Amino acid sequence: MEYTKLKNINEYISESVSPMKTPEQIFEMYSVPIYDTGHPEYLHGSEIASNKVKVKKQDILLCKINPRINRVWVVTDESEYPCIASSEWIVIRNSKYNPEFLAWYFRSPKFKQLMTSEVTGIGGSLTRAQPRVVAEYPVPVLKRQEQDVITNILNRVNEIIDTKKQELQKLDELVKARFVEMFGDPNLNPKKWDVVNISEVVDGKVSNGFFAKRDDYCDDGNIRVLGVANIVNRMYSNLEDLPRTNADDKDIEKFEVKYGDMLFCRSSLVAEGIGKASIIPEDVQENILFECHVIRLPLDLSKCVPEFMQTLSTMDYFRNQVISQSKTATMTTIGQDGILKTDIILPPIDKQKEFYDFVKQVDKSKLAIEKSLEEMQLLFDSLMQKYFG
Repeated sequence: MEYTKLKNINEYISESVSPMKTPEQIFEMYSVPIYDTGHPEYLHGSEIASNKVKVKKQDILLCKINPRINRVWVVTDESEYPCIASSEWIVIRNSKYNPEFLAWYFRSPKFKQLMTSEVTGIGGSLTRAQPRVVAEYPVPVLKRQEQDVITNILNRVNEIIDTKKQELQKLDELVKARFVEMFGDPNLNPKKWDVVNISEVVDGKVSNGFFAKRDDYCDDGNIRVLGVANIVNRMYSNLEDLPRTNADDKDIEKFEVKYGDMLFCRSSLVAEGIGKASIIPEDVQENILFECHVIRLPLDLSKCVPEFMQTLSTMDYFRNQVISQSKTATMTTIGQDGILKTDIILPPIDKQKEFYDFVKQVDKSKLAIEKSLEEMQLLFDSLMQKYFG
């Protein structure tokens, strides 16, 4: 594939605007904080304190802040209001390119590696890509018809992936709805279940996990490690793909997980991640440890069913207690004591088991969707590799 430098195709000429000068004007605003919603926000000029840049429909926005996250946005021009963007975006405009094609290229592993290779800053969220350096990066040169074909294929596969993720989310919502139906809203406790401290359903020592340096991870390690991302996102369908490291028998005995373990995220860059919990599934394989940014509570299976606890941990009743015990400095954290200060409702074990039977049926449906999702993600990744290298 032929390539040229990004600066050779970028027709955008920056034009600054001061929204405060037109306080009654409504602007369609593309900011970094609102990116995850997928839609711009609409603000009066009086609500926008700093200068912004003018953008228009089909401009591509490439985020300079922490490029590892890889925020790429195509301006959709959802309204008749003037479109503006934060100066934290690099704006790319070309009338001959399919903007979605360029956006997919900017999301490719190849381009992400370029974006993170020459950053300024001290690390983490403080790193920034340098526009003058990014302007030198290669972009593919293809006929518009070829761009359109590639874009349509990637869009279609991505739509299927999104649909399957939504199906999984709906099944999770179904489980939560069944929980409330059986046990009521834990905040109100209308069925007057016992309320106990979470420490009363712990059977064993509460502990933090196994510490391994980044350089210690290797493909031929003798042990797999569950990290914070696995806990927060409940990514347990591909345990064999977990990163590997080496551990001795003592560490394996101390940190190996089993059914009945409940794992909590104890440090996160955002408060929302703190205290998110996942249980270890019944069919967990051997030789999996939990890492040092995770807290383990070994549950007493005679008092509580892990699947009941898993769903309870997602409720506002539980989440608000946990977040209230967290501390924020450069990173939000919570200690073992913070988790152990949490109260829970505790219905009789037979009622919990009845709920578990329902969860098992839902999990069968989720397993099929997760397998299909994995296959579609592999297809998507292979297509990105095929098209962009």
